[in-house]
Parts: sequence; C-alpha cells; structure tokens
Amino acid sequence: MSDPEAPGAEYARRLVERRGTAEHLAARAGRLSNLRVGVFLIGLAVAVGVFGPKLLSGWTLIPPLAVFGALVLWHDRVIRARERADRAVAFYARGLARLDGSWPGGGAGGEAFVDPAHPYAADLDLFGSGSLFELLCTARTAAGEARLAAWLSAPALPDEVRARQAAVAELRPRLDLREELALQGEDVRAGVHPAALEAWGAEPALHGAQVWRLIAGILAALAALALTGWVLGGAGPLPFVCVLALETVVGMRFRGHVRHALAAAEQPSRDLALLAELLERLEAERFEAPRLVALRAALDTEGRPASHEIARLRRLIELADARRNQLFAPLAAMLLWGLQFGLAIEVWRQRCGGRLVEWLEAVGELEALSALAGHSFEHPEDPFPEIVEQGPVFLGEALGHPLLPDDRSVRNDVRLGERERVLVVSGSNMSGKSTLLRTVGTNAVLALAGAPVRAVRLTLSPLAVGASIRVHDSLQGGESRFYAEIKRLRQVVDLARDEAHPLFLLDEILHGTNSHDRQIGAAAVVRGLVERGAIGLVTTHDLALARIADDLSPRAANVHFVDHLEDGHIAFDYRIRSGVVQKSNALALMREIGLEV
Repeated sequence: MSDPEAPGAEYARRLVERRGTAEHLAARAGRLSNLRVGVFLIGLAVAVGVFGPKLLSGWTLIPPLAVFGALVLWHDRVIRARERADRAVAFYARGLARLDGSWPGGGAGGEAFVDPAHPYAADLDLFGSGSLFELLCTARTAAGEARLAAWLSAPALPDEVRARQAAVAELRPRLDLREELALQGEDVRAGVHPAALEAWGAEPALHGAQVWRLIAGILAALAALALTGWVLGGAGPLPFVCVLALETVVGMRFRGHVRHALAAAEQPSRDLALLAELLERLEAERFEAPRLVALRAALDTEGRPASHEIARLRRLIELADARRNQLFAPLAAMLLWGLQFGLAIEVWRQRCGGRLVEWLEAVGELEALSALAGHSFEHPEDPFPEIVEQGPVFLGEALGHPLLPDDRSVRNDVRLGERERVLVVSGSNMSGKSTLLRTVGTNAVLALAGAPVRAVRLTLSPLAVGASIRVHDSLQGGESRFYAEIKRLRQVVDLARDEAHPLFLLDEILHGTNSHDRQIGAAAVVRGLVERGAIGLVTTHDLALARIADDLSPRAANVHFVDHLEDGHIAFDYRIRSGVVQKSNALALMREIGLEV
C-alpha cells in the first residue's frame, strides 16, 4: 500500500460499516426485549387461567414457555453479537485516533512493565500514557502485551530482527485477522487466567493413568456383560457381584484423584473454551514467513490443532458431568463413569498440559507481531531498517519521532559510526536537542524490535541503547539530581563494558555541577565510551563542552540547533546544522514570559 491516505480511508469505511451493524443489532436487541416482555405477559395470563379459575389446561403453558426460552437464547446471541460489533467500532475508532494524533491516553500504556532501573525505557517514553507501547499495542491478551513489552525493552539479534520483519510484512495487509485477534482476544483477556492454566498443566502426573483408564474400561465392560448375563442369560448374580467388588476396590483407590482431576479441570476448561475460539481463528490462517509457520505449528499437538484438543477436553468434562444425572447415576456408578472420564482428563492433561504455556506464548507472539503489522499498515511510508552485522553503525536519513504527528515532526539525518562516533549537539533551550536524542533512540528500539522506523532510510548494526535524558532527584531515596545522573551514567558506562556496541544518548551531561567539573567529567565519560566502541550523541547548552568534539576529532563532530526572532517571539526550525551554536536564548525566553532581566 503506497497511498498514505489508504489506511485512514479503509479504517473510516470499516468504522461506518461496523457502526451500522452495531446500531442494527442494538435495535434488534430492543425489539427482542420488548417481545420477551410481551410473551412473558401472555404466559402470565395463561398461568392465571391455569392455576386460578382453571379455565385452561396446563398444556397451554408449554407454547409461551417454549417461545420465551427460544427468545432468551436468541436475545442473548444478539447481545453478544452487538458487543462484538461495539468492540469493532472501538477498534477502528482507535486506529483513526492513532492516525490523527489523538490517541494518547486512550489505550493500554503498559504501566505494569515500568522498570525504574531500565537503561532507556523512561528516557524514551516506552511505557505510560502517550508512550511508544500505547501507540503500538493492539494486543488483547496478557501474553501479547508482555511479548511486545519485552521486544521494546531488549534489542534482538540480527537474524531474529529479520525473521520478525518478514512476519510483520506478511501480516501487514491482513486487517481482517487483526480485527478478529482484537475482538476475540478481548474475551480471552477477560476470562482466561494464564497463571492458573500454567499451574494446572504443571501439576504432578498420576502414575499409570493410561493403564488404570484401560482397566476401568475393562471392568465397566465386564460389569455390563455380567449384568446382562444375570438378567437375560441365567448366569446368576455372583459374577456381577464379583465385578462390582473389584470396581469398588479400584474406585476407592482412585476416588481422591478423580475428584481432584474433575474439580481442577473445571476452571481451566472454561478458560480454554474462550481460548479455543482465538486458536481456531489462527489455525485457519496459512502463512509463508518462517516465523509465522513455526508459530502456527506450535498450535498443534501430535498433528492435532490446539482448538481440537481443547474441544476434546470440553467433551470429556461434559460427559463426566453426566454422572450427576439422577436417572443415569446408578448406571454411571456401575460403569465407573466418573473414574473413566476423570482418568481420561488426567491423560489429556499429561499429554497437553505442558503445551498450554506454548499455546498462550504462540498467541502472544502472534499478537505482538500483529501489533507491529498494524503500525506498519498505518504508516506505509515507514521502511524496515537494514540490519548489518558489522558495527557500530547508525545511519539514519530523514529521521522523525514516531510519537509526533507527521505535520509536527521535523526530519533530520544522523550518521554515526562510519567516521564519526559522537555528535556533540549544542543549541538554545527548547531548540530540539532532547527530541533529537529521543528520535534516534526510539527508532533504534523500533528497528531492533523488528518494526518499521520513522525515516526514509535507516541502516544500523546491533546496538545496546543506554540513555540519560529524563533523570530526576528522589526525595524518598535521598538522592540529588546530580547523584541520580551520575548513577545513570555509570549504568551507561557499564553497558559499554558488557555489550559489544552501545548507543549512548546523554542529555545536558553533568549539568548539575559547576562548569569546571562538568568539562573534565563529561570529556572523560565520553572519551571512555568511545574507546570502548560505543557511538552516540551528547547534548549541551554549555558552549565550553563543545571542546569535547575537538579533543576527540575526527571521531567526534559538533552540530547545533538555532533559533530566531519572528514577530517578536522566539521561533525554532529544529534542523541540525554543522558546528557549534553561537548564541543562547535563555535571557530572551525569560523576558518573553515576563521576568525582568
């Protein structure tokens, strides 16, 4: 899709369709509700005639009761369909919000994944309201959200990145699939308890369950034959009594296990019934990308689709529940019905229980890939980056920040690693220095997660991102801002020691101390990072720190942002220029807001 208007037009068309469907179903639900009330009143009048003056036969109650029951089922189906239509409306409305820039605060921010000690998550707005996670995340299961968060939080190796890129490219045009994942995934998130499923699947196995299930089946068959022989063949009661005695011994031996197996399977079976619909939808897809083929294969157990296995478990539990029927209970006891199906469920758990986590993880990864595919669909001009083995290198052409609307995003080229390892960025306050660092870092995160990037072109090697952009003091922790910053710098330096090629992003480095100490400390930190094979950017409004680039030349260069007066107000163009900035706007900004300086 090359037309940037196409995603919005397609979303708008589908939104109108889904909204029309939702309104139609809402009207139908209202009519059915009124009809139910009418039938109920008719039934009430008939009941008065039956039980009051006895003008009517009791049989006349059957038609209104039957019609009322059918209406209840029909109404329930319509309500569920309307709820799905409403969720589809929300899905496309949310997509349009992402396209017009009104999306912040309306989705999942991933606050559960916030880690204060992470080397770049807070600095690059990975999680929280208006974050990269909120922009990308369309996942509806906990596994999908966790997988996407993990991809954003840690760079992947080149082969893994390329595998994800191929999968995202194949999923990009499959809008119907992404809609279904969102709609069915909502039910899974609301009803499935992953931890409980995992715990149930990992319970210790009952030794010899398959053998004892066979023995129980043989005993049940012998009991049926003995009873038949006694009633019809004149064999007498002794064989039947002997078999019953054996059944009693076996039943007592496994009574506790059977009760536990049947009770423990109730909640997982309900959870899996919800998951089965989502799995069945995924199983219907045919993929070509190797990663998607592998994920699809992970949904099978011994050649049987996961949804079929779950349906089999559901049937086993329904059959086991038949023993509670009062009419069937005596026969069920003779046939060891509960024991047979309790052991059958145990055999199912031993065979498939270990796959439950794999099924959930496969669904989660497909959701994460689908989220990246949705982002790619909505930004058809964003390319996949080229991942090269040799580095460090970061060559970005016309880089923009993915969290900024296109009409507010000013693109810049950033080239690191070919010759220059460090860019020292100077400029006035509010001129765009911090945004440049976040632009570089966020695109690196997207690139190494397997997503497209906001650029015309980007080539990069595997890089470990470390940032010191948003550092605050801590009243509770008793830390000053300067102490918090040097702790973060130590984290970035340690990253350079542990990783092959870090990408460092240091904003207003050491600005919490005096100019003399800042110059010495900043120069030493940057020099140490470069000598350890790192590349990166350092911003400052202290012009004295621009000497760092001179000291490290030709491995470093100075670039800057400028501002100008426009109608008496300071204006910025947010474009990088070579060299060191020659002026400051601090006094002008102070005067502009009314301070007398």
